[in-house]
Amino acid sequence: MVATVSTVAYLGLEARGVEVQCQLVPGLPNFILVGLPDKAVAESRERVRNAIAAIGLSLPPKRITVNLSPADLPKEGSHFDLPIALALLGAMGVIDAETLSGYVVVGELGLDGRTAPSPGVLLAALHAGERDMGLVCPAAQGAEAAWAGQVEVIAAPDLLGLLNHFKGTAALSPPQPGAVDAAVRAADLRQVKGQEVARRALEIAAAGGHNLLMIGPPGAGKSLMASCMPGILPELTPAEALETSMVASVAGTLESGRISRARPFRAPHHSASMAALVGGGLKARPGEVSMAHLGVLFLDELPEFQRAVLDSLRQPLETGEVTVARANAHVTFPARVQLVAAMNPCRCGHLGDPALACSRAPRCAADYQAKVSGPLLDRIDLHVEVQAVTAADLVLPPPAEGSAEVAARVAAARAVQTARYAGTGTRTNAEVDGDALEAAAGPDDAGRQLLAQAATAMKLSARGYTRVLRVARTIADLAGAQKVGRVHVAEALSYRRRPPVN
Repeated sequence: MVATVSTVAYLGLEARGVEVQCQLVPGLPNFILVGLPDKAVAESRERVRNAIAAIGLSLPPKRITVNLSPADLPKEGSHFDLPIALALLGAMGVIDAETLSGYVVVGELGLDGRTAPSPGVLLAALHAGERDMGLVCPAAQGAEAAWAGQVEVIAAPDLLGLLNHFKGTAALSPPQPGAVDAAVRAADLRQVKGQEVARRALEIAAAGGHNLLMIGPPGAGKSLMASCMPGILPELTPAEALETSMVASVAGTLESGRISRARPFRAPHHSASMAALVGGGLKARPGEVSMAHLGVLFLDELPEFQRAVLDSLRQPLETGEVTVARANAHVTFPARVQLVAAMNPCRCGHLGDPALACSRAPRCAADYQAKVSGPLLDRIDLHVEVQAVTAADLVLPPPAEGSAEVAARVAAARAVQTARYAGTGTRTNAEVDGDALEAAAGPDDAGRQLLAQAATAMKLSARGYTRVLRVARTIADLAGAQKVGRVHVAEALSYRRRPPVN
């Protein structure tokens, strides 16, 4: 007799069906696990053996073979423990194998039979829902699995409780979805003194989802303004919150099934490796750019990152996804992020102040800024020079407008974009392209003439030309204008990158 249990293997944000087949045959006692298991899966034999012993059962003195089908698909993670245990119990006749045929099973087992959380339960629940099946998972992740919607979820605290549930002696209560955390503003724009140009650029970036680079001396408020960005962005929609939660589920950071409506804000240190930033590694986990999906990726001290690491962001910023290629599989993670970066104009940071600048100025500025490649800078829509804050600025009263007032204008502009791009899969002006961009952001005659002149004078690339149009469309949305005019194009051009210092 062969007992089978359904489970999943994760490839990026895709859950692929796996069938756990268990067979008992006469022969020398042995426990064999086949089907391309990794180290964690191979070690499940000992966890399953001890978990079954903990509920008072012993393995039969037979040859036990467990096959993870399809055999050519790599199997990674500890979530195969529970399906292997149930398949083995089904082959032993302890549980009816037919009862398990309608469920996808995931979960790690402890030596005492208790279940433990494992990454990716939300993806497994969605996979089960697509196939009209139920889900069996650890009790600690029942609230997470319940977010999948109309899926029967059995959240078991231990192996014995799960057996009692299937035998009908002690039914387990269905879990409820976890809490939804509202967005909380950490930093407020009222804390920013002066910097009117940078504040305006921050508002435009938030309204259209554009990438932003701030260049200025130390202490000018660049990091503070970047930390204000989440507070002026609109909350995630329910569909977007589910998207970001799927990434968090795969990464194992979705605690107690709590889903947040706040947009992600990730600020990796400049020593981050390429795998840490864009994803990958031995088991291909999502990187910072994917953890910031539909939110903000803040890179402080931009030139201090390794150049190869920064250049690895070029494709994700253009396509909105990361593809990690391995010899045995290609894994794709979403990466639709808004890049906010900050840097000093030179290594000493005081290029504009002759009294503080180093003796190599301005040559040091050219060398320092050259650490960031031109193609990456071309993908940044808004370049802002942040001036040093003077003592006169610091004694001024707080600005009349804080994050709440700016957030209201940003929300209104985002609402216009949502209505404009309804049904197209485009969320913001920063994503629109091709004919849709010409239809949405085609300027009037005066604006088109100015843009053509500027493209020649500023040597704009085709990408730069497109990004100016996108920013101009966002500026027009903030102004409530139906048509992109010359004034909107002029302001958008003022934020393009200046030639490097010679």
